[in-house]
Amino acid sequence: MAGITIVFDFDRTIIDGDSDNLVVTRLGLTDLFNELYSSLPWNSLMDTLMVELQSRGRTMRDIAECLEGAALHPRIVAAIKSAHSAGCDLRIISDANQFFIETILEHHGVLGCFSTINTNPTFVDGEGRLRILPYHNESSPHGCNLCPSNMCKGLVIDQIRASKTEKNDFFIYIGDGRGDFCPTLRLEEGDHVMPRKLYPLSDRINSNQMLVKAKIHEWSDGNELEKILLQLVDIK
Repeated sequence: MAGITIVFDFDRTIIDGDSDNLVVTRLGLTDLFNELYSSLPWNSLMDTLMVELQSRGRTMRDIAECLEGAALHPRIVAAIKSAHSAGCDLRIISDANQFFIETILEHHGVLGCFSTINTNPTFVDGEGRLRILPYHNESSPHGCNLCPSNMCKGLVIDQIRASKTEKNDFFIYIGDGRGDFCPTLRLEEGDHVMPRKLYPLSDRINSNQMLVKAKIHEWSDGNELEKILLQLVDIK
């Protein structure tokens, strides 16, 4: 399976909900979020909220415990482990952030299944606060009008493909949101895209099927995701 690269989005794909919204709602930041939402880019907004959160006395452990409550379908966990055991190259491209993703995946025992996680980086500053940076440096715009300024997932797909040496490699891309349409357009014949049914990526693909070269396989829940994915990589 060394020639198969499986790329997952994270929010509403690996986990059933949204990791940012989970932290905002459970740790009491909804009012401030609503106040700042229209004035800050999402990535900057989440960074600002993390600073505020810890100014209220919340700790990194509080954030981690909140994230460990994220819903993750057991069949998606099983699919990840099966594909990894079969030798597939599993990766994540997500507009969430490093700390949120790694905390959730480690809690569910699948962090080590992924070779690379491309997402907004995080660090803890000198005052012990979680800080979130943009994946792409906004001083050097990526130039894609389909993607937010902090991350072009299509560019990441191009970089991954360029790093592959086997001519017979193919990609499976699994996602749900508007930001997953750009990487879908970078897929080639022989690749596969798995959009979540009734979510923005599915709507965009269905409205622009002539632009999509990859084979399309819709899924609605963890059971369908596992079944389709394991069929594509021919794991019996």
